[in-house]
Parts: sequence; structure tokens; C-alpha cells
Amino acid sequence: MKPPKTKELLLEFCKAFVADRKQQILENIARIEESLLSEGKSTAGDKHHTGRAMLQLDRENAGKQLQEIEKLETLLGKIDITRSSDRVALGSLVVTPSDRYFLSISAGVHSKGGLNTYCISPGTPIGRLLLGKKQGDTVVFREKEIQIVEVY
Repeated sequence: MKPPKTKELLLEFCKAFVADRKQQILENIARIEESLLSEGKSTAGDKHHTGRAMLQLDRENAGKQLQEIEKLETLLGKIDITRSSDRVALGSLVVTPSDRYFLSISAGVHSKGGLNTYCISPGTPIGRLLLGKKQGDTVVFREKEIQIVEVY
């Protein structure tokens, strides 16, 4: 596959990852809110208040997770895969002799046609090392030298 098409597929993979995660969180919030409503009908005293407080905490945590996912959605919306640069930046596809990295969000491994590409955040240890580098540069990660073969 040509790199621009590859980057398009990788960006779609990351967007699907975020959409799936967001859907899970929204479903969890709906379950929590349903439980809160049913807890509201209970009159079990202290046990009722403890259960309700726990559900409120769960709802707050789910709300924070939702905010984080929305930040990732915003970040993905800012990635311009058509922009080309000789330096590694957000949206770059970095090819090394052993691995490929797409700098976007931490979304795991995208496997297609026998090629594995790691979708990583620029904030990860390897992402920070790759940022700003160019073809031919070498970075050391986990005591291993990694040469950058290509940057798309």
C-alpha cells in the first residue's frame, strides 16, 4: 500500500478505536444512571446511601473517562495525514527496519497485509524519542538502536 492510503487507514483505525471506547463509556453511564434511579426508590437506610454514593463515584469516573475520550476525538480531528514533512510529527508514519509507528493516539496495533503498525501517542516514551527526527536518524529505545528508514 502507498503510505498516504496507509495513513488514511491508520487514522480510521484510531477513530474506530475511540468511537468504540466512547460507546462503551456511554453504555456504562446509562447503566449507572439506571441504577441510580432504582436506588432512589429504595428505603434501605445507610445501605441505600452507601450504594448511592458508590454509584455517584462510578458516574463521576465515567464522566472523566468520557472527557478523555472526547479529547482524543479532538486530537484525531487535528491530524492532517495529507501534510508531508521530513520530520516526525503528529500524523507521521515512521518506518524502521523492524516496526512501523503512526504518531496519533495510543490505540494498539493495526495489522494489515502482514504489516503491523503501532498507533502511538507522541507522549509515549518511543513517541517522544521519534518526534522531530528524520529519515536516517537513529534513536535508542530500551537499549536498542532503531534507525528511521522512512517518514511519511
